[in-house]
Amino acid sequence: MLEIALEADEEWDSSTGWDALVRKAAEAAVAESAFPQLATPGRAVELSVRLTSDSEVRALNAEWRGKDRPTNVLSFPLAEPTDLQQASVAGPELLLGDIVLARGVCTVEAAEKQVPVADHAAHLVVHGTLHLLGYDHGDDGSAEDMEAREVRALARLGIANPYEVAG
Repeated sequence: MLEIALEADEEWDSSTGWDALVRKAAEAAVAESAFPQLATPGRAVELSVRLTSDSEVRALNAEWRGKDRPTNVLSFPLAEPTDLQQASVAGPELLLGDIVLARGVCTVEAAEKQVPVADHAAHLVVHGTLHLLGYDHGDDGSAEDMEAREVRALARLGIANPYEVAG
């Protein structure tokens, strides 16, 4: 069963149901991954999501990636590929890792894309969850695969393809 540990700073509007949004986005990403069994009852699987400020994300990005600027989402995987492949085997709780979203960057990007902040945040949670599951966009083939999974996961949430160019 997928457990979500969510922490949201006051910058993130509390009137938005972040708990439900984050859960649905993470579950959609898992469903579109090679490891859909992670969302089913059985072995406990946990991921942590932190909704925070640009300054906190900037500090994390500088420390862990050597890039002294905020970014929209950071992912810190904890599970090894073999852990993911054996997720249905009984065992201790599987910690997927941490996802951190920056409020300011998310808001600016949503405005640029002309989409609701909640939809863009859901996209970033999907993207971050896929990173925790071993997906990357370091080369064209990997990027295409990850993007296709994101689009399918977002469709499950009723969110339009964020990569489609408006015409």
